[in-house]
Amino acid sequence: MTVLSDDGLELAGEFPDAPHEQWQRLVAGVLRKSGKDVEGAEAEEALSTRLEDGLRTRPLYTARDAAPEPGFPGFAPFVRGGRAEGNTVGGWDVRQRHTAADGGAVLADLENGVTSLWLTLGEGGIPVPALGRVLDGVYLDLAPVVLDAGADAEPAARALLRLYEERGVAKDAARGNLGADPLGHEARTGQRSGFAPAADLARLCAEEYRGLRALTVDALPYHEAGGSAAQELGCSLATAVAYLRELTDAGLSVEQACGQLEFRYAATADQFLTIAKLRAARRLWAKVAEVCGAPRAGAQLQHVVTSSVMLTRRDPWVNMLRTTIATLAAGVSGADSVTVLPFDDALGMPDAFARRIARNTSTILVEESHLSRVIDPAGGSWYVERLTDELAHAGWEYFRSIERAGGQAAALRSGHLEQELAATWQARTARLAKRREPITGVSEFPHLAEKPVVREPAPEPPAGGLPRVRRDEAYEALRARSDAHLAATGSRPRIFLAAIGPAAAHTARLTFASNLFQAGGIEPVTDGTFADSGATEVCLCSSDALYEEQASAVAAELRSSGASHVFLAGRPGQYPGVDAFVFAGCDAVAVLSSALDRMGVS
Repeated sequence: MTVLSDDGLELAGEFPDAPHEQWQRLVAGVLRKSGKDVEGAEAEEALSTRLEDGLRTRPLYTARDAAPEPGFPGFAPFVRGGRAEGNTVGGWDVRQRHTAADGGAVLADLENGVTSLWLTLGEGGIPVPALGRVLDGVYLDLAPVVLDAGADAEPAARALLRLYEERGVAKDAARGNLGADPLGHEARTGQRSGFAPAADLARLCAEEYRGLRALTVDALPYHEAGGSAAQELGCSLATAVAYLRELTDAGLSVEQACGQLEFRYAATADQFLTIAKLRAARRLWAKVAEVCGAPRAGAQLQHVVTSSVMLTRRDPWVNMLRTTIATLAAGVSGADSVTVLPFDDALGMPDAFARRIARNTSTILVEESHLSRVIDPAGGSWYVERLTDELAHAGWEYFRSIERAGGQAAALRSGHLEQELAATWQARTARLAKRREPITGVSEFPHLAEKPVVREPAPEPPAGGLPRVRRDEAYEALRARSDAHLAATGSRPRIFLAAIGPAAAHTARLTFASNLFQAGGIEPVTDGTFADSGATEVCLCSSDALYEEQASAVAAELRSSGASHVFLAGRPGQYPGVDAFVFAGCDAVAVLSSALDRMGVS
């Protein structure tokens, strides 16, 4: 396509326009060389990637991949942000979470880049009576405070309001969120609570504390239970609509009710899906506000938290990279507040170094990378706009399904929501097991010799409701078995990798097999002979051509040396003496679990 620049010069004007069909024909030609005989749209489909929620990402997006007009930043439908200036004035709000009564850590965060506090109170967090001590020395008229107190939401909120009064903070200077979230608490714990206290707090904030919001619409319980992006969006909308009904029944106007809600979402290392999800969330909430007759109140206030589901316990240093990408995605999408979970969050109480890296992640992206200087930098991307639109439709449909089931409370109490989230997680677990969704440092490129990172145990979070899942859980269980074996015997379970032929023939599959078995805590041995390896099982590694010539003979020789089980790294075939095959896309968790069983590793 010929494009004119602002000065009237043609860009690529000397090249003829290339139609989409021509590109598809070229793709088909390349695919035929790899054995796939496809034409036209089928060729493009072969290069597409299947996502959750029935979505697909295609290899090429063009101007014909139209999406609805996203509007302007600060104006409905708020796809491009809830404020016209975006985060260009001072960057996004850097919000750090605290779960322990450590006033020193709070002050250290505020003195080194954190701009607001997220305090977990009550069960699994800071005792409510300790709130004043934790906030000792904090300028409450400068640092917004967000509470997360579950069943203790009302006493925690009243305690914070008393602190404002005792310390002379003007009511119009108080900023933050009192954190009432009855449905979120029920999702976490299975415990029902009345809405009346939340409604009272909302009326108080609407009338007297204009800078405070009373309620949080927390979508994290659904993300942390294994939900997809569309399910996270749908659950947040259903929760928010339930709160709107309660608040308006309590006497607030629709505009006032909308102004009492803050939305909390997860950001993952899938940067484009995160960007699209947060942009879609604003569009969907704007639609709800429009339907309720308050279109100008539809600017969603977003608090985004880096996903705990993606954090790993092995090789936790890689979590710094994951949270950096997730924070970048949150910033690009226009999030109002961002919480970066420390890289060691999955191991227990984060140390000072981890907290420093967490807050500096946002600081670098804002101050050094200048990420906040551009409003909606992904806007106009055919890919992002189309993905935003498709995800918005998927999230809206899921929201409607919850409403048809009687609303968010009914969906939680019937068990229907938990079943749907579990089904989504089960499908994702299968992809993780087959390493279709790789986890660097865990299922890919694990490091068996790494020194364990030990942290003080964190308080157990409230339980009894939806489960909490992690991507690494299946591999973590395998590695734990290997660790126990090491502690009991002084060595890890081993497998001998038998290389056949020259390095050019076996290196690729030797590397593949080594990574795969280490993911289960099985130490690969490549030097010496099988008899000297201390292993009982072996994996043959070579090219298909050499397998045809030598695999069966080598397998027989190894069996005569005592090998009880013989793997072959490659696609299944007819090789007498070979018991099983490992290959890209095999169920690695099942293979590794069976191997540990045979090796007597409990």
